Amino acid sequence: MSKTIVTVDDSASVRQMVSFTLSQEGYEVIEAEDGKDALGKISGASVDMVITDLNMPNMDGIELIRQLRANGDHKFTPIVMLTTESMDAKKAEGKSAGATGWIVKPFKPDQLLAVIKKVLR
Repeated sequence: MSKTIVTVDDSASVRQMVSFTLSQEGYEVIEAEDGKDALGKISGASVDMVITDLNMPNMDGIELIRQLRANGDHKFTPIVMLTTESMDAKKAEGKSAGATGWIVKPFKPDQLLAVIKKVLR
């Protein structure tokens, strides 16, 4: 059975690129346009990993991580930030919220896949 990964980004082009990269490797992909949309789509779904942007309308990536971590079903789900933010303070905020990893955009598909394979062992 293939693994299901949720990609959360307010940019349709980024979602498409991530989705295409993951689909090519056999992953099932659920797309969401912000944290609020993601919570609705993740609720009750079996999800193996979440890849989220940081800066989004309605609910940003940090708040999404906090809410997922507060939910028993996703307490240990790997969550990787995929964002243009590279400041240490933001990375520390993401880590304290419960982010598993951090990838800075723009990303290379091989880089994304390497991180996914590492955290989805």
